Amino acid sequence: MNQPTEPKADKSGVRRHNLSLVLRTVHDAGETTRAAVAARVGLTRPAVSSLVEQLLDLGFLVESGKTFSGQAGRPGTVLKPAGTGPAGLGVEINVAYVAVCLVDLTGADRIRRSVRLDNRAADAPEILARAAGVAAEALAEAAALGLHPTGAALALPGLVSGGTVRQAPNLGWHGVPAEELFGDALATLRPAAGRLPVASDNEANMAALAELRFGTPGTPRTFLHLTGETGVGGAVVVHGELLRGAHGFAGEIGHLVVDAEGPRCRCGSRGCLEQYAGQAALLRAADATDVDDLAARAEREDPRARAALAEAGRMLGRALSGAVNLLDPEAVVLGGIYPRLMPWLAPAVTAELAERVVSGLWPADALRLRAASPATDAARGAAALVLHDILADPLAHTR
Repeated sequence: MNQPTEPKADKSGVRRHNLSLVLRTVHDAGETTRAAVAARVGLTRPAVSSLVEQLLDLGFLVESGKTFSGQAGRPGTVLKPAGTGPAGLGVEINVAYVAVCLVDLTGADRIRRSVRLDNRAADAPEILARAAGVAAEALAEAAALGLHPTGAALALPGLVSGGTVRQAPNLGWHGVPAEELFGDALATLRPAAGRLPVASDNEANMAALAELRFGTPGTPRTFLHLTGETGVGGAVVVHGELLRGAHGFAGEIGHLVVDAEGPRCRCGSRGCLEQYAGQAALLRAADATDVDDLAARAEREDPRARAALAEAGRMLGRALSGAVNLLDPEAVVLGGIYPRLMPWLAPAVTAELAERVVSGLWPADALRLRAASPATDAARGAAALVLHDILADPLAHTR
């Protein structure tokens, strides 16, 4: 009887995989040598050298003049990701602003633009066209720096899947094809450049990705991430990967009910967390004009500001304790407006967590509530999503 034969591996597919492996290894190391890469990935030095030469020719890597050696043998020339060439463009659209961030292959934040806009006063196509205008300005600046983003990613509020915003209560969006509208607007503004691929995700997921990839050393691999803006967004990271749920909507902690008899929320429910801890609710409760005004009043021990922050902290702690009991994360990370307000929020949040988290899951001596790292916002996380795609298949992102 003839034995079935195993299909032969496609040589081009294997090489694509190995190019990605080498590029990701250099990217993660920051600086390294061919010999160190070969030792890390388990390929021969001649094979790694061939792959490196191709990545150098394509502009993904550069060689510096310096040498170093971390092992026996003669020192090797240092390899590092290129600071020009392929890059990622991230665009965050929120209720009160549009932010754009461009990140190169080294992970450096090269261009950042933020425009204050009242996006509640315009319809979805107009808002996405505004965002495309800000992005087009950043792309023109990128070209002057020798950078060419290979894709754009949108960080969007609300429930996002398949390129569409299914529901964004604070913007009044329902079933908005955001990727298509943004891509069309950007292509109209840059007709000679061709259409840039566009991806999208929830803004809280993007902020969590930024924390994971650009956060301070020691950032945990399993954590809850809350983003305080007009509403409250949430994301769950488990072992370095986003937990998305069956339909991609996991992490909507802002719409956990913390008081069944509480105020009506834009989502249609009552007593959602964002009605107490979202920016709009906080400013209203404190009679403050903006977050800086709220913080200044709290520093002056203004009773109304302190009371609003204490109530927000209690409700945050109430919602978080349920999430911690369910998911058992290493840490809870607060981003958006919350790092600025941590001195007044944290005591009430911590007290609620200490009282409500099941004993043993989050012992008092391991309680880790932290502010998000600086510059780990949703726009940067969106740019990181594009970088992830470049690293996964560099040949798909050549010009």
